[in-house]
This record gives sequence, structure tokens and C-alpha cells, in this order.
Amino acid sequence: MKALIYQATGKKALEQRSKPELAAASDAIVKMTKTTICGTDLHILKGDVPTCEPGRILGHEGVGVIEQAGSAMTMFKPGDRVLISCISACGKCAYCRKLMYSHCTTGGWILGNSIDGTQAEYVRIPHADTSLYHISDGADEEALVMLSDILPTGYECGVLNGHVAPGGIVAIVGAGPIGLAALLTAQFYSPAEVIMIDLDDNRLEIAKTLGATSVINSRDGKAIDAIMKLTGGRGVDTAIEAVGMPATFELCASLVAPGGHLANIGVHGAKVTLHMEKLWDRNITITTRLVDAVSTPVLLEMLRARKIDPKRLVTHRFKLDQVLDAYHTFGHAPETRALKVLIEA
Repeated sequence: MKALIYQATGKKALEQRSKPELAAASDAIVKMTKTTICGTDLHILKGDVPTCEPGRILGHEGVGVIEQAGSAMTMFKPGDRVLISCISACGKCAYCRKLMYSHCTTGGWILGNSIDGTQAEYVRIPHADTSLYHISDGADEEALVMLSDILPTGYECGVLNGHVAPGGIVAIVGAGPIGLAALLTAQFYSPAEVIMIDLDDNRLEIAKTLGATSVINSRDGKAIDAIMKLTGGRGVDTAIEAVGMPATFELCASLVAPGGHLANIGVHGAKVTLHMEKLWDRNITITTRLVDAVSTPVLLEMLRARKIDPKRLVTHRFKLDQVLDAYHTFGHAPETRALKVLIEA
């Protein structure tokens, strides 16, 4: 089969690999139909994720059709169309019992990290009964791919951890796919304002169409002043960091009002300075999280009820043979105006 391989820092290639085989009775082999590229894949290529070693097939998102089902599986059968969760969960360990699926002792974020992932024609899914979701007839697969990772990530790590509430003021730093997913799902809770901050005017314009009440281009270094002007000098109730850079985390810390929440989503590959000399007396809560995908059933219902339209985040479409072009497009978003790129296997 064809697969996208992480070769070394900064290097990747489309190669021929052996088709995966069942390794446990709880495994499934899924024939991929659609997948995508995540910002985390770019972090891997930069060398920010040491758990992912050269030779790995990348990718942790997508939809497909079950080709083989392990003998212990009871929820799915060959021929079923499925949504693949970015998080594999055994459902039985101490962390899974706390709904912290991302820390499952035999799962978690392993696809495209410590085991081969979804940017291929076939993928092996461990703990398949608790790591896949049925796709109903007529469901839009392009929209569903967004529910593999970015929608639950933006929702759980940003909106839920950030305690977005009716009437609150939210600032999201980073108008990439994850930040925009947080924007879409923050609106479930009717905040009074959702302010998007980014360096890219195109992404900020898209944020307006998706429900942002205000947008700020932070290139001039005056984002804090702009936020304080918008909030009467108070700051925001929730600041969501959706980039993964020291400067964006420190910006969020400067925006939060007393009693507010700073919810970190971004994958950080460098140390960040925590200015406790400024924060120690401000009653601020700082949260970190790897998505658990515990919210996927809720998001599937919201999609079915047409309360969200994540397909609007898809800007480019490619075949698997064009995956290197897809990476170039996604990795050069300021020039290509890419958000999510869809790859058809």
C-alpha cells in the first residue's frame, strides 16, 4: 500500500509499505477513504515530538471502511463505515475510567505517533470497539473528518477547559484550524464576545464569517492594548492558546482578567516563561490538556442536528498520490490560504 512516511526531521516521503495485519483480537483494519493533515504532524516533522520515530506512517484522523474485524470485536463488522478517533482507548484502565482517554495505558495518542497512522491506504486501529464511531448513511465524510481531532480538541482543550460561559468574553489566539474549531464550539455557550487574534488577515476574515465578534491582527505588537480597549481595561474571561509558541502563551497570560481561565491547546516544542510575578494574585486558572475525544458523541449529534458546519474549514482537496503537495500547501498556509486539506485515499 501507499503511505506517507516520516523519515527524519524535516523529511517525509510517499512510500510503498506492507498492508497492516491484525495484531490483537480487539484490532480492526480500516481501508481509508479520507484523511487530513494536522498541525501536530508539522510539529513531528520539526522534531518537536520525540515519541514519533523515523519510519512512522503519519496521521491520526480520517474516515474509512472496516476491512477486517478482530474476533473480540462486538460493535463493528467488515463493511461498516467508520469515523476514526485520534485517541485510542481501551475503556478499562484507570485513566479510561476517569474519561482521560488520552492517557490510556495501552492507547492514547498513538496513531501516527508510536504506531503507524492514517495517511495511508490502510490502517490498523487498536481497541477498535472503543476507538471508532459508526457513520450513518448519507453523512458527509468531509465534515466527519473534522471530528477525528480538531473539533474535539478545540472543544475539550479550549472551550470546556476554558469554562466558556454565557455572557463571557473569549479571546482565541491563533486562527488556524484548531483555533477556528474552538470558535465554532465556543458558540454553543453563547459568550457575549469571541475575539480572534492572529497574524494572518485572511484567517481573521474567515473567523468573522464563522462567528467572531472582533478580530485583531497582532503583527504590530499591540494586541494587548486592543483587547483592553475592547474590554474596558478588564481583560477576557477566557483566553485560548491555539498556536503552541512561547509568545502566544505569554500573550494569553497578559489578556486574562482576574478570575479568568487560560486554556492551552497548542503543542509546545520550546519552554515558556510563566510570569508568576504578574499572575500570583489574579485568581487565574491555567489548564493544559491532550484531547480525550470524550466529546465526540456530542459533536456527532451537533453535526447531525446541523448546529455546526465543520466542512467550512476544508479549503483544499488532494489524492493520496498528491500528499506531498498537500503537505506543502498546508505548511505554507499564509501563501496558499489553507486551513484543512482533505486527502482522499
